[in-house]
Amino acid sequence: MVLTTVILAAGASSRMRGDDKLLEVVEGQPLLRRIATAALTCGGPVRVVLPPDRPDRHGALAGLDLHLIIANDAARGMSASIRAGITGLDGPVMILPADMPELAAGALTEMQAAHRAAPDAILRGASGDTPGHPVIFPVDLLPDLARLTGDEGARAVIAAHRGRLRLVQLPGRAALTDLDTPEDWARWRQGR
Repeated sequence: MVLTTVILAAGASSRMRGDDKLLEVVEGQPLLRRIATAALTCGGPVRVVLPPDRPDRHGALAGLDLHLIIANDAARGMSASIRAGITGLDGPVMILPADMPELAAGALTEMQAAHRAAPDAILRGASGDTPGHPVIFPVDLLPDLARLTGDEGARAVIAAHRGRLRLVQLPGRAALTDLDTPEDWARWRQGR
């Protein structure tokens, strides 16, 4: 079965005080384009879940071979984006938040290799014992993902099937680095 990557990019960036964190420039390109390009280099279909009211995000993805999905109910939380992203899938899925600036193609390739070795496991990127992102769900858990509500993401599905969870060690803090405020971005850039 083909592994589909679903990039969650429908959030409001509300803590950025007017800026859009997914359009912050990382290594010469908007973060959203960088993460989408990394996903595409790994092969397999890539879907990007976007809000209806952020045309600049659409523009950042111009020319890439992606399936863009508009989540009209994105304001209802991350679960709405997950549900929109997995609609119609019949294979395993890698859920990838778009706001992870240290995730690169190599880390995503490691996740895919772990999935090939353990296709029935829930695979979660990690740094040491700390779980992060992305997360790969086997096909039999798609119905559980489709029932999610609220802004908790897929935590409930992971908790319900914790015996199937395996952590995949990713380089450095790639699985954990998530920048939500201008101050987070400034500290991260200063530390590079």
